[in-house]
Amino acid sequence: MVTANGCCAKGPGYASPLDAYRNGPREKLLYVPCVIPDHSRPDYVATIDVDPESATYLQVIHRLPMPNLDDELHHSGWNSCSSCFADPAAPSRRLLILPCLGSGRVYGIDTVTDPRAPRLGAVAEPQDIQAATGLSYLHTSHCAPDGSIMISAMGDAEGSARGSFLLLNQDLSIKGLWSKEDTPYGYDFWYQPRLNVMVSSGWGAPKAFSKGFNPGEVSEHYGNTLFVWDWKARSLKQKIDLGPKGLLPLEVRFLHEPSSPHGFVGAALSSTIIHFTRPAEGDPWVANVVVEQPWTKVEGWVLPELPPCITDILISLDDRFLYVSNWLRGDIVQYDISDPVAPRLAGRVWVGGLVRKGGPLKVLGGLPEDTPEPPEVPTVAGVELRGGPQMLQLSLDGKRLYVTNSLYSPWDKQFYPSLVEGGSHLLKIDVDTENGGMKLDTDWIVDFGKEPGGPVLAHEIRYPGGDCSSDIWI
Repeated sequence: MVTANGCCAKGPGYASPLDAYRNGPREKLLYVPCVIPDHSRPDYVATIDVDPESATYLQVIHRLPMPNLDDELHHSGWNSCSSCFADPAAPSRRLLILPCLGSGRVYGIDTVTDPRAPRLGAVAEPQDIQAATGLSYLHTSHCAPDGSIMISAMGDAEGSARGSFLLLNQDLSIKGLWSKEDTPYGYDFWYQPRLNVMVSSGWGAPKAFSKGFNPGEVSEHYGNTLFVWDWKARSLKQKIDLGPKGLLPLEVRFLHEPSSPHGFVGAALSSTIIHFTRPAEGDPWVANVVVEQPWTKVEGWVLPELPPCITDILISLDDRFLYVSNWLRGDIVQYDISDPVAPRLAGRVWVGGLVRKGGPLKVLGGLPEDTPEPPEVPTVAGVELRGGPQMLQLSLDGKRLYVTNSLYSPWDKQFYPSLVEGGSHLLKIDVDTENGGMKLDTDWIVDFGKEPGGPVLAHEIRYPGGDCSSDIWI
């Protein structure tokens, strides 16, 4: 049996979330997938040096182009992680798994041979995946405790909605489907084996979202449901209708403590945080809105009100803070979730967005109570911030929050043309882990608008040794 202090460490990762939080090393490298906006050349994985003692600090030190066009690199995971910690025969953490939202391909990037210069290790081709499972539009990747690689899917090759899960072996050969059951929509998932549960969410139909966002299609082509699975039986046991306050549920996060029945999901369009839990063993799971954000009344936009648009959420490894990115409004919010059913506002920082002083929209009302006037968004190292905050990653000790600003290239083009033209950036926010609060480091930026081949769109952030959203403990 693994102890919480990590003394019986055998497999990859850390013995417990608190072991990672207290004893994990400071991150020195970041791996970030970069999408070419016009798809004229292959997407690539950028390796960024974030070691303050390094001569190449704050630089992109390597770029690994994919061998194909039109992949749309998006989320990433690992072939093995802390869920395999107790298994002495578990595979090592060696491949960064990159499902492709556009092509339906899966890449395995070797980050062990040379962590500063990753190389292509394995590929699962879309035609083989579709022949075996019918799945495409691949999204979230998690390592499973049995050594499988598990990837959520959002549709079939024609773009029709289909929520399902692909299983791959360690060499990326196709194992099959995780379950024989499908859900109407797919997107993200998180499992909690001690409770014999997995919870998944559903974004929408690929044939709709791949063309950009049309509000008129929400009722017909987008989701508002959480799906509760029996982890051992691999069967769907409950559907939770989130109603109009749960439109477009995206990222799913259980607390890291593997016995906890508490979790959260961010509803992008409704811009709410929903807490889900099982009141007692044997009870059905329930979900309730615990954070409801006002929409901003504006002039000069396609609608009279602008949703904050929650596109990512993240929980610190000590399960104390929940971080929320509002991609359209432009702020990152920190909540103290010491009481999961009653999150408390602990900090806010503005890092772009459409709601800003001197911005493109006239703000008429509906701002957060702690920000009564449109905020002045600072420049960072002389760079004017483009787009809005999107993907989040937190250091193991919770003191540094990294953020990129690309959501998905068709939506980037629709909502932030200047982001596509000027490229993404990576920012660092310093966190007060004792009292709460955040501060943007205005001297720290990686500007992807200055890439050698031209501006690119940067998405999810990973560390070589695992992080707050890649690793699950069992």
